[in-house]
Amino acid sequence: MYQTVNLSEKIFYVGVNDRRTSLFENLWPLERGVAYNSYLIDDEKVTLIDTVEIGFIDKFLQKVRSVIGDRDIDYLVINHMEPDHAGAVQILTELYPKMQIVGNKKTIPMVDGFFGIDNDFVEVGEGSELKLGANTLKFHMAPMVHWPETMVTYLVEQKIIFSGDAFGSFGSLDGGIFDDEIDFEYFRDEMRRYYSNIVGKYGVAVQKILSKLGGLDIKMIAATHGPIIRQRVAEIIDMYDAWSKYEAGDGVVIAYASMYGHTEEMAEVVARELAVNGVKNIRMYDVSKTHASYIISDIFKYKGVIFGSPTYNSQLHPGMESLVAKLENMGVSNHYMGIFGSFTWAGTAVKKLVSFAENVKWELVADSVEQKQALKADKYEACRVLGKAMAEKLKA
Repeated sequence: MYQTVNLSEKIFYVGVNDRRTSLFENLWPLERGVAYNSYLIDDEKVTLIDTVEIGFIDKFLQKVRSVIGDRDIDYLVINHMEPDHAGAVQILTELYPKMQIVGNKKTIPMVDGFFGIDNDFVEVGEGSELKLGANTLKFHMAPMVHWPETMVTYLVEQKIIFSGDAFGSFGSLDGGIFDDEIDFEYFRDEMRRYYSNIVGKYGVAVQKILSKLGGLDIKMIAATHGPIIRQRVAEIIDMYDAWSKYEAGDGVVIAYASMYGHTEEMAEVVARELAVNGVKNIRMYDVSKTHASYIISDIFKYKGVIFGSPTYNSQLHPGMESLVAKLENMGVSNHYMGIFGSFTWAGTAVKKLVSFAENVKWELVADSVEQKQALKADKYEACRVLGKAMAEKLKA
């Protein structure tokens, strides 16, 4: 038996928690798991909003049946076709052969491509409505947030937005389902890590859907990952607005690679000078140890970024090379940057980092610092100058 969770009358949460998977999409660490959220509307037309990852089908079906018993599902709304949300589509069509799949013109060929299902669709477009009985669904297209077929579904009478991956978060729901039932500060960080690494490339698309949502009266946000938002709706929308514009706060991320400690020593000098000059939010990361998703998340949080790398085989250190490649691919903009590095016989790393700054159009706050072999007094002072310049830039 399952204790049902109501979003409102006749609207149920039927999602599941995954605390076993260690890498989301085989890429992003899940230190505290992830939730796959699905929602059931028990109206004249029983309607399921998204499904779950296929490995959790048994628990998912038990939750659905705890609400509707042996009744049929009339509609399955697919907001997003990624397998962690659409994984149960094929089994549901077999169990509920009368069920119609609701999606847009880009959803339908994906359903065929993934599952070989090519009939019994209800195609919807921007502003389309679907009457369920006492409740009405209205659909808004959200292409590239973060797949081309993505849409969001608005429950008109209840003022609930089923937002797909938008407003989602890493982290399982450990008892608390709603934002006012949980330690929200943890989820705030995990929401930013989720956004920055998965949706962050598509800031322009996010701005477009935020513009559409601005015309809706939203009392609750029900995403496909993370907590359901009912107390912090305006705050969450403001967070997405800032992230999608690459607006960051006062603070500095120092990310470095170091093989024998010389580059790390330069990072320590820079960090100390930042602190002496009043910067309190300083985050230091060794790229060889810390997964890039955490570094990128803090880069979305803080406007100052300082990278340091030794030259390795005439290139950047592989850990730093991977990080800057991810950031360049994402098109992250609107940051201040500082650069330092070291080498033993031929320096290349600093030049590579300068090229990165030019490509992403980040403003360099001071001359780059490059040390041959161990740190000397003149380069020590240059690192201090770099730290001070970043601090003054943030103050300005």
